[in-house]
Amino acid sequence: MRSIYLIRHADSNQNNPSYSDFDRPLSDKGLKDVALVANELANLNFNPQLIICSTSERTVTTAKLIPTCTSYLFDSSVYEASLDYLVALINCFPEKHQEIALVGHNPSISLFANYLTGENNYSMSPCHVVKINLEVDNWSETIQGIGTEIYSISPETLS
Repeated sequence: MRSIYLIRHADSNQNNPSYSDFDRPLSDKGLKDVALVANELANLNFNPQLIICSTSERTVTTAKLIPTCTSYLFDSSVYEASLDYLVALINCFPEKHQEIALVGHNPSISLFANYLTGENNYSMSPCHVVKINLEVDNWSETIQGIGTEIYSISPETLS
C-alpha cells in the first residue's frame, strides 16, 4: 500500500498588484492557517518521505512551514499542471517511498483527489490536506478510483 497527501497551498496575497501570480506570497491568514494545519498533521503522524512541490512562492512557503523530516523535490510543472501531468507524475514516483506529499494548486489538486478516489467530492480550499491510501504495490500501478480517503482537513474544519 502507498499513501499520498494532496495539499493545496495556503491563502495567498491576491490583492497586491506588485506580485505576479507565480510570485504571490502567503497572506497573514495563510500563515496562520498553515500553522493550524501543521499542528494537526503532527497529531496525525504526517511524515512523508518526499514532498513534491510546485515552485510558486505560495506553494514553497506552504511546504516549508509544514514541519517534517523529509526531502523536497521542487517541480515547476506542478504549477498549472493538468490532471494528465499529475497522473504521469504519480506513476513515476520513486518506489522506495511509501508516503509522498504533493503541494499544488487548484483546480488540478482537486481534480487529482477526485481522480484517485473515483469521487467528485473535492473542491479543495486553501491549505486543505487530503490523505489518500492507494491499494497498490508500486506507484506505477495507480489508476483512477483506486484510492481511499483516510482524512480530509482544512483550516475551516479545524477552527
